Amino acid sequence: MNYFSCLRCSACQKDYPPDRLWNLCPDCGKPLLAEYELDKIASLLDKNELKNRVNTIWRYRELLPVEYDRYQLSLGEGCTPLIRASRLENLIEFSEIYIKDEGINPTGSFKARGLSVAVSKAWELGARALSIPSAGNAAGAMSAYAALANLSAHIYMPEDVPQSFLTECRMFGAEITLVDGLITECGKQSIEDAKKFNRFDLSTLKEPYRLEGKKTMGYELAEQLNWKLPEVIIYPTGGGTGLVGMWKAFDEMQSMGWIDHHRPRMVCVQSDGCAPLVNAFLTRKQFAEPWQNAKTVADGLRVPAAIGDFLILNILEKSHGVALAVSDEEMMEAARIIGKYEGLFVSPETGATLAAFMKLRERGWIKENSRVVLFNTGSGYKYSHLWK
Repeated sequence: MNYFSCLRCSACQKDYPPDRLWNLCPDCGKPLLAEYELDKIASLLDKNELKNRVNTIWRYRELLPVEYDRYQLSLGEGCTPLIRASRLENLIEFSEIYIKDEGINPTGSFKARGLSVAVSKAWELGARALSIPSAGNAAGAMSAYAALANLSAHIYMPEDVPQSFLTECRMFGAEITLVDGLITECGKQSIEDAKKFNRFDLSTLKEPYRLEGKKTMGYELAEQLNWKLPEVIIYPTGGGTGLVGMWKAFDEMQSMGWIDHHRPRMVCVQSDGCAPLVNAFLTRKQFAEPWQNAKTVADGLRVPAAIGDFLILNILEKSHGVALAVSDEEMMEAARIIGKYEGLFVSPETGATLAAFMKLRERGWIKENSRVVLFNTGSGYKYSHLWK
């Protein structure tokens, strides 16, 4: 059975029916969020039953928006390992650090979660052509799932995108448009062409369902830690769907009685070459000003303006969290340390999480008895051109 009840605007709270394709709220232009009949799910589903289910994100099918099983596209996404970083703990003399390794997802990043659900729902609701702006990883994921559903995929990426991302999308049969500019310019052209050619656009938080796939990271984390959340989660933040999605999962789990009220302090880490959310956090603003001349080796962090900025900043406030920036040099060195001590070839974005951990520990913000989870959002193999 499907328990997806409606889409609700994250700002004006207006509800919309779930039986058609929506992008942003027609009234106020803010992101729409999926709502579920959580009381019914709680009465019918025991969280302990999950361990007997399929090892993909679809083990949480009651809490995902796809109504019919035949539209659940899967390449084996989700159920990624939560690795105890014991050698790293010994190196830096800290008691408990985990790395959630999203790099082993299909197409090599956490983007597979969101695009699995988004493409599945778009397909179920009748879309035949999809478009997406991307710095790389989302493009590959969308192309793969679109190929699985036999939908046409139209990708918009910056001209300076690494060759590995282009090759990946071409292998899946996607049509690529290279744009002179950053992800924001790619987004404008993707949406413009989507309207012109009757495509459904899958821009970050400009449709409701990528978030639903990303929230499964929160469910998995709770399940892997025996339904007790860590004290701190450090997450590399560009568009922010992963962070927003996990917080949504925590809300849903608490509503169903699967976890108690204790929440992690959420850490948003960005590059000092593109840190709009950090600036907004430090100046206590509700919205972030677009970042000018964004530049960083971490393509996933090169997002000058996030449409979900107010959601991210609200989560940081609610969780007593923090936003901070690290340099490219710091994140690259931290990624090398993770590789050397834990055998994980991680993305620069992941290096940013360890660099942020070191700064916060030095400040005394992270206490010595805390359980800390770092997110490896993608494989380092796609960034081979950066390593020397």
